[in-house]
Amino acid sequence: MKLLYTNFHSGSGGGHTTYIRELARGLSARHEVHVAAPEESRLLREAREIPGLHAFAQPYPNGLRLRPARRRACARLRAYLEEHRFDIVHVNGSADHRLVIAAMRGLQPRPLVVLTKHNTKPMRGLQHAWRARFGTEKVIAVCEFVRRQLSHTPYRRCQPETVYNGVDTAFYSPAEAADRVDTRQLWIGSNAGTADYKGWTDLMAALALLTPDERDRIQVVIAGHPPSAAQREMLARSGLQDRFHFPGLLDDVRPMIARLDAGFVLSHDIETISFACREMMAMGKPVMVTDYAGLPENIRPGTDGWIVPVHGHAAMAAALRDMLNDREDVLRRGKAARDHALAEFDIGTFLDHTEAIYARLLAGAPSLDSEPSPSRDLASTGRLIGEDGHPRRHGPMQMPDMPASSQPVADPPSVW
Repeated sequence: MKLLYTNFHSGSGGGHTTYIRELARGLSARHEVHVAAPEESRLLREAREIPGLHAFAQPYPNGLRLRPARRRACARLRAYLEEHRFDIVHVNGSADHRLVIAAMRGLQPRPLVVLTKHNTKPMRGLQHAWRARFGTEKVIAVCEFVRRQLSHTPYRRCQPETVYNGVDTAFYSPAEAADRVDTRQLWIGSNAGTADYKGWTDLMAALALLTPDERDRIQVVIAGHPPSAAQREMLARSGLQDRFHFPGLLDDVRPMIARLDAGFVLSHDIETISFACREMMAMGKPVMVTDYAGLPENIRPGTDGWIVPVHGHAAMAAALRDMLNDREDVLRRGKAARDHALAEFDIGTFLDHTEAIYARLLAGAPSLDSEPSPSRDLASTGRLIGEDGHPRRHGPMQMPDMPASSQPVADPPSVW
């Protein structure tokens, strides 16, 4: 197969970068794989370092004021598609999806388009109905929660299938942390980042419910972009700034994860399955997650982690108190987390399931595990239903004792 992966993020890209990099790296051993991403993106930089992978600098301008830049970007991508004649183009967001559809207009034969839905943002409106009808043959959901969401959108005609994100369980494996000065300290942390929706600020309210002695025994580590000024001000008002440590964006998160006793991903928006959660579990760390979207699909409560309500400060505090009082249970859950990762999160399963979808799609075969779509004719008219159940709930600093690491369809109308 000849595969092209696209992604619009110009910076770190978070889980999108991890997803595409691992798919491209793994499948390039048996297929011709290309990655098209912005010049300044982490994805393109990392793709260029992978032997046998073809990396192409491609911008994805977005917005009416950038129409001249969009036309140039479309022409650039069109020339690349004409030159390489891909079997599959795998898109990962709205900006690259739109540009791919525009660039393919009139191209014969044209590649089949696979879309991965990485978040819980709504997919409503005529634009999504149009893309589902004219520009998408298949949709992959990264968890069951997202697949169920997609079944209430125009993309249900693309027979969504769940392929859980996989991690390299050899790379992310248990490792010895540096000796600690104070073994009474409980180190909890996350490599999921510092965005507000990640919910890490809920830990301030949770820590406030503990006794002063309990709070003094907890250290919180969060890798990602440094906190915003507003987040730092909130932290200062809480009086807990000496409990939180921010090592910044790390090229290798393993030394940080090794330092932890347990992890957390406390998201209340956008999140789906979380690569960060699975990486921490693969390294033998039990993880506390909120009951948001696909996060609970990672955890077996009482066995390899904790599930708490969104903004559930009392439940978070209770889980922290349990960790402080029973360190043997934390170790036991950590071992179970590693076993769970080996059994269900491995990169090989992720690659095989994705590759099988490509092969079935190219062969014109039906999906194996998706719900029946209203019609397999991509030119037919589908019922448009608004997205059900969208879950919007209301609701670099140096770190001590831790090493730094840094089949083609009819041509769609023009979108221009």
